[in-house]
Amino acid sequence: MKLLIRKAHLVDPKNKVDEILDLEIENRKIIEIGKNLKSDGEIVEAEGLTLLPGLIDLHTHFREPGFEQKETIQTGAGAALRGGFVGCVSMPNTNPPCDHQSVIDNIIRKAKEVPFHLFPAGTISKVREGKELSEMADLKRAGIWAVTDDGDWVKDPLLMRRAMEYASMLGLLVISHCEDRRLSANGVMNEGLMSTQLGLKGIPDESEEVAVSRDIQLARLTGARLHVAHISTARSVQLIREAKVKGLLVTAEVTPHHLSLTEEAVEGYNTNFKMNPPLRNREDVEAIQQALKDGTIDCIATDHAPHTEEEKMLEFDEAPFGVIGLETALAVSLTELVHSGKLSLAELVVKMSTRPAEILHLPRGFGEIRKGTEAGFTLVDLNREWTVTPEELVSKSKNSCFIGRKLKGKVVSTLCMGKRWTY
Repeated sequence: MKLLIRKAHLVDPKNKVDEILDLEIENRKIIEIGKNLKSDGEIVEAEGLTLLPGLIDLHTHFREPGFEQKETIQTGAGAALRGGFVGCVSMPNTNPPCDHQSVIDNIIRKAKEVPFHLFPAGTISKVREGKELSEMADLKRAGIWAVTDDGDWVKDPLLMRRAMEYASMLGLLVISHCEDRRLSANGVMNEGLMSTQLGLKGIPDESEEVAVSRDIQLARLTGARLHVAHISTARSVQLIREAKVKGLLVTAEVTPHHLSLTEEAVEGYNTNFKMNPPLRNREDVEAIQQALKDGTIDCIATDHAPHTEEEKMLEFDEAPFGVIGLETALAVSLTELVHSGKLSLAELVVKMSTRPAEILHLPRGFGEIRKGTEAGFTLVDLNREWTVTPEELVSKSKNSCFIGRKLKGKVVSTLCMGKRWTY
């Protein structure tokens, strides 16, 4: 394949590029970046469009194996590409869970059928029970990039200490779902006046913050690379900030819904606003947005969590936690952060591409647009307005908390592994 992208606004903060340029690709690699380039291959006129490095999501649930009625690797990758992502970390809470080399082998084999970069995570503990460590060395040889018991927190501090020590020796990232269920109990939304008024059991901020605090201390003890998943409270932000000041290898992510929505969205008992951690209050959202600006929060990750329509039609107390987000993440972030003036476009690219690639220790070429590397990018119309509808979404599940929302910014094309999709 030979391709020339002409007159695109190229934004690549890693290489300090922010200007109108042409980009030439041949045999999957970027062979030239410059002005007024000529080519005898396919030409894409991109005047008025913005070219970004392919987005990287550190937190997705592709549900395969075991829950293919919700999502598969193929449909999840399709949703990711439509949202501008060229790579995702897949969480291991599958059935069977990713605690054995054979499961990882199967996932990687399936992923090779799709022109998309899937970075599987393995479990910290066997069967995600928090009792016995997984065989991390075997999982690393099979091809995992991180370990996590996502969906559950490792309650046993000694087991988590050992997990961090082994992960550190193996060069693996430790991703922690920080929630002490002894505090969150059977809660289904943020604990406070709103939960009382709605008659729903609450999840206190402290269920997250106690877990974040402990895991930061274990990261200090072990020297492990700790990545705190989907933080949602102002005090969690402060704990991360203090850890960074101390020089600890602690990073953090936030979801598009936690940076933009509050607990008031739950007022209509719409289960597409039921997620874990729950939506918090306005002060938490403001603290999260400020933390994105000052670098305390490293990246935006979707926690893409598909569920069937039948599951989400249950009563609020009974419906599963989780929402999809791959197809709306960039548009939500552009609308809430860039078009509002809270972040520059370059700062958002760092949060959704450059920094995730660095945290995962991906090879050169990810999170940037560099001559000589494999091309992976997304072409975006920053000013196109669109309304999220179930029909618009290609994910196998439609449980988005942004249905009906008008957003500004739309992916028009994604290129990954030599294949280009146009939307």
